[in-house]
Amino acid sequence: MIMTTLKPLLAKNRSWALQRRARNPDYFEKYRYQQKPHSLWIGCSDSRVPAEVLTGAHPGELFVHRNIANMVVTQDDNVMSVLQYALVYLKVSQIVLCGHYGCGGVQAALSLPESALADEDSPLTRRMHELRRVLQQGLEDYHASDATEGDKLNQLVEVNLLAQFAQLVASEPVRSAWQRGQTLHLFGCVYDLQSGHLKELIHQSAEEPQA
Repeated sequence: MIMTTLKPLLAKNRSWALQRRARNPDYFEKYRYQQKPHSLWIGCSDSRVPAEVLTGAHPGELFVHRNIANMVVTQDDNVMSVLQYALVYLKVSQIVLCGHYGCGGVQAALSLPESALADEDSPLTRRMHELRRVLQQGLEDYHASDATEGDKLNQLVEVNLLAQFAQLVASEPVRSAWQRGQTLHLFGCVYDLQSGHLKELIHQSAEEPQA
């Protein structure tokens, strides 16, 4: 059963590799011994939002971390270790935080009180409770809005992106990079599943003084 499942993937992999070598015999040799990505991509795990595909990136260009609802939780060693490695060792000059309209994670956080997840004690439930906490003001605006359901959900996705971006900006690895003079641009984007386009919502290139 496992081999039957893997055969189409392996066949597509072989075809892809052959095509790349046919166009450029040195395609894989360039990054065989090291990687020098220009950007870290933090995105949602949704299978419809593959970073390399939608940006046309080649191997070696993007260092990628994906999780449900593209969250930046400073207590999460997974995302924070990726962030540290990208900034300290790979010296990326850009971080792209990317959400997407139609995000199942955002919708799950919205419906959490009525969901079966609410009665679970699981990693997914804990993540959804954290996401709902971050989205609290956005949820209040959602329920008070007279807009269509689709527009309200899109707005909630943008609220989440901006909230996660704020946590990214405030994170220790990012602040340390700016303080030591490292060139680093942060971009917050939303991907539109319908059009295939990325939309930039926010951009920051330096630590801003505390008010």
